[in-house]
Amino acid sequence: MSVAIKLEDLSLGYGSDLAVSKVDASIDDGSLTAIIGPNGAGKSTLVKGIAGILTPVEGKISIFGERNECLAYLPQQSEIDRSFPICVSNLVAMGLWSQIGAFGALGKKDLARIAEALAAVGLTGFERRSIDTLSGGQFQRVLFARMLLQDANLILLDEPFSAIDLKTMADLIQIILGWHREGRTVAVVLHDHEMVKAHFPDTFMIASFLIRRLMS
Repeated sequence: MSVAIKLEDLSLGYGSDLAVSKVDASIDDGSLTAIIGPNGAGKSTLVKGIAGILTPVEGKISIFGERNECLAYLPQQSEIDRSFPICVSNLVAMGLWSQIGAFGALGKKDLARIAEALAAVGLTGFERRSIDTLSGGQFQRVLFARMLLQDANLILLDEPFSAIDLKTMADLIQIILGWHREGRTVAVVLHDHEMVKAHFPDTFMIASFLIRRLMS
């Protein structure tokens, strides 16, 4: 299996504070990988580095394969401002920016794709709802609908199941498993080890500035 992401002597951090230090590791193309470890071990920092949000302090992050150049990243809900006055359909439509541009007009096919994405996450009829009226689970479904429209081959999720109900969690896991069946590369920061054992074939564990690859 070919490599999708390679980390070489990678150190990441904020200012002079390193959160990840001297990491050498890789993620295979088409794999479904859980990134686990204790709080403060640098899981979120690592994913932000792969997503290009953080610049390495040292070392290198390489993303291989032309199809993997299309990347979708979902941060933790706590990092997203839900007070912004936008409705559900407009937020989901942001997933089409790479195809139509930030100011491109939505055509009939685009509107149909938005409706299909909302149906896929169980939110048909929520199109005009303001995002600040949604529950945590409903808002996470909206964010997954946006990612469906991004149609990325490399997908990075940071704690996507925090503070959501069990039904939403089960539905979103099925979407992630669907991405994996389609051959996309998916890496997910998680803390629920039972979920990892049940659904994730590959696991990275980060602890005390050390990353180790485990195979379940």
